[in-house]
Amino acid sequence: MGRGSLRTRFTGSALVRLLVRLTDAEAPEPKQAFAERLSQWLAWTDAISLSAALNARPAEAAPGRRSGPSAQIEAHEAEFRRVKAALATAITDDRAPVDADADFSSHRRRYGARQQAMEAGIGPLRERLRAALAASSPEMARLAAVDAVMEQVLSEQERVLLSSVPRLLERRFERLRQDDPDGWGRPGGGLEVFGTDMRAVLLAELEIRLQPAEGLLEALRNRQASRHE
Repeated sequence: MGRGSLRTRFTGSALVRLLVRLTDAEAPEPKQAFAERLSQWLAWTDAISLSAALNARPAEAAPGRRSGPSAQIEAHEAEFRRVKAALATAITDDRAPVDADADFSSHRRRYGARQQAMEAGIGPLRERLRAALAASSPEMARLAAVDAVMEQVLSEQERVLLSSVPRLLERRFERLRQDDPDGWGRPGGGLEVFGTDMRAVLLAELEIRLQPAEGLLEALRNRQASRHE
């Protein structure tokens, strides 16, 4: 990942620590505060949308939906766990045999496929959680609107940052192959070690990608708890 380009939420994360350990890549502290970096990523149209979401007068939630029962929160929690478990299982179960003579390109394709699956699974989950939050109260509707704008603003930056992960993994692949060329494809050899490493990196990336949805879910929990205080 480029020097100074790591977002605050990435720096110090399990994903970054793992990549540093596996590849000796540097992960310097950002030279700019997150707010300063964000201002560079915002186009003027994005800034207008974000300002509108932040300053909008809260609208009334849909009649009959403001006092969502605890069962609704439990349903959203169950859906979050289901999506997370399905994506994690797809990663840990991906142990298809790989030709020991193949180069890194096949691993790059597999990693990219898992990233696409994460986007496809987490995106709709985040949208459903936003809808539930927006229906819970006027204040939470504003929070949901801000999250929608932030997703639009940051999604491309996130995609660029995470697209660099396979390039870092390629370093690990080449190093393992060079260190033990004779035992590379044997049981317990470098190729098997690399497969374990790649799955660990994917699981760490999954945790990062789930953070926004987890934050929305936490907001729903807090909203529900505040009703009972």
